[in-house]
Amino acid sequence: MSDTGLDAVPVIDVGPLVRGKEASEAVPVARLLDAACRANGFFYVIEHGVDEELRSRLEASARRFFAKDLDTKNAIRMARGGRAWRGYFPVGAELTSGRPDLKEGIYFGADLAEDDPRVAAGTPLHGRNLFPADPPELRDLTTLYVDQVTRLGHALARGLSLGLGLGETYLRDRYTRDPLVLFRIFHYPPMPADSGQLPWSVGEHTDYGLLTLLSQDDAGGLEVRSRSRWVPAPPIPGTLVCNIGDMLDRMTGGLYRSTPHRVRNLSGRGRISMPFFFDPAFEADVAPIDHGRLIADDRADRWDRASVHTFAGTYGDYLLGKVAKVFPELERTALSSGVGPGTERSSVPPASAR
Repeated sequence: MSDTGLDAVPVIDVGPLVRGKEASEAVPVARLLDAACRANGFFYVIEHGVDEELRSRLEASARRFFAKDLDTKNAIRMARGGRAWRGYFPVGAELTSGRPDLKEGIYFGADLAEDDPRVAAGTPLHGRNLFPADPPELRDLTTLYVDQVTRLGHALARGLSLGLGLGETYLRDRYTRDPLVLFRIFHYPPMPADSGQLPWSVGEHTDYGLLTLLSQDDAGGLEVRSRSRWVPAPPIPGTLVCNIGDMLDRMTGGLYRSTPHRVRNLSGRGRISMPFFFDPAFEADVAPIDHGRLIADDRADRWDRASVHTFAGTYGDYLLGKVAKVFPELERTALSSGVGPGTERSSVPPASAR
């Protein structure tokens, strides 16, 4: 394994899946995805169908937003998003394992009108996005990007279904026909390299859903734990970094593991990271695929000593438990509506996004 980490984190051409090729052409790609998920749960993708110019313009627009003063950014603060869990948060406002992250960010999701049944019912994490007035292009760029990455998520879900030896629509039929899509744009301020023992920009964690698709700038700082060793996952031009989350770990009985990762920005400049979460529907009852047995439970190896395999319930139950710890204020808002983390059936601790 090289110090670059590239031996541990493979690069996979997913073009046949993106282009909707027949199974005969898609299966070889699916086998590569399967091998990556069994090995460490992380991989890069190329030929992914997400426009590079769009990504570049969105990153530049995000930098313009984060360069503004705090009062301007707080015009779309998360408190204004209510139960939808949307908007801006400042550095230190998001927690990972109870510790403040050294990042700021904006939270987005599917932009749903007030007359959508889920919004009308007060379902947490559903509603309108909040966009800044300046830069004005951020709204359209974000919308276009989310559309493109959602299509990629569907293509990869097909590949994962094939790789598991299931029907190619297995995940779509059960979990992702109407996926919960969540999108974040994060800014990590630079950390001085000579200040002794530094905190992590984001500490060790796993993601909590099905599949994460990450666009990162060229600053670096992402690290992946591959079995017993931490390796860098450096930016590679033209790629997205993908990793599986807790729910896919649970579905596969530990055959695919949601791999811990962390970030420390030592580049000397601001880092932009744009993770997109392609997750099961909020109301989906996430259950193990029938392999006949629990293949592996890595509770003893996880930083939180928790098992994703003891959870029972919907993805919404699981997700709200995470949100309650990442943003405690949102827990109080959700509970005031009568729908919130108190309904969950698991005590799994939270994990933050990258």
